[in-house]
Amino acid sequence: MPSTHDKPTLFLAGQRGMVGSAIVRLLQAKGPDQAPKQAQPELLTASRSELDLLNQQAVNAFFQQHKIDQVIIAAAKVGGIQANNSLPAEFIYQNLMIEANLIHAAHQADIQQLLFLGSSCIYPREAPQPMTEEALLTGPLEPTNEPYAIAKIAGIKLCESYNRQYGRDYRSVMPTNLYGPGDNFHPEHSHVIPALLRRFHEAARAKTPEVTIWGTGTPKREFLHVDDMAAACLHVLNLDTETYQAQTQPMCSHINVGTGTDVTIRELAETVARVTGYQGELRFDSTKPDGAPRKLLDVAKLKALGWQPRYDLEDGLRQTYGWFLDNLDSFRA
Repeated sequence: MPSTHDKPTLFLAGQRGMVGSAIVRLLQAKGPDQAPKQAQPELLTASRSELDLLNQQAVNAFFQQHKIDQVIIAAAKVGGIQANNSLPAEFIYQNLMIEANLIHAAHQADIQQLLFLGSSCIYPREAPQPMTEEALLTGPLEPTNEPYAIAKIAGIKLCESYNRQYGRDYRSVMPTNLYGPGDNFHPEHSHVIPALLRRFHEAARAKTPEVTIWGTGTPKREFLHVDDMAAACLHVLNLDTETYQAQTQPMCSHINVGTGTDVTIRELAETVARVTGYQGELRFDSTKPDGAPRKLLDVAKLKALGWQPRYDLEDGLRQTYGWFLDNLDSFRA
């Protein structure tokens, strides 16, 4: 898919993942009246069979073959606590290789604009709340996903290093907990929102009198709809350099992406019950672990850059639940 003369070509790595597919949806949905100030890009993607991101030679050849103007790196090896604990070598190696191959190939192809997607797990386990961008590298990481976090930190530093040495404009965004269409609704291996949506859906249909939730229900978490994350990615990528640099530093250049608000796990469960129509009792098992008491991102820089989310939590959950129902057959065990 070569670039046209009047449209920049945007290469999106990881287009089949949750965030990548949301970026594809957003770009495809934008009509002439919704187009950003920049020309609507020509989207370039490559499946895993077409391009092995772990193969440096293949990535270099792909970038030389296509005329690419912008890159978004949404590709990553991801997984839950069990996967991170059992496969730490795969998580650090594959994520380091993916980002290093893509960032270096972009530089060699003289591509000036790139956006790298990280994760809020880059911050220290005991970082003050809400977590500012400046909290990076100020303390030990959460041990269960340290290899993944180290790789994401390296991605930020790769971008900053090419910026400092070669004058590139490579940017990084760090999302909070994401949910929405394309999420993993596996009954045992999913994150909290898809897990609760599925459990409450099944309990409502079976008229189960009680649903038990791990922990006390008091920890607070922040959640961002993946379509909002997609919009934030394009917003940050297309900011003019002066505006972006006014909110960042050469060695602290990443931007937090979140809502700036959080809810308790109890409030989340009550909202999911409303959305799914579950009318039974909620029981919290305080013998089970709570995890960190709070994980909230400081999004002051993102707000200063002119972006804010569109979905509030209940609206986002209703939209996600609708998507789950539409795709229910694919989730049946």
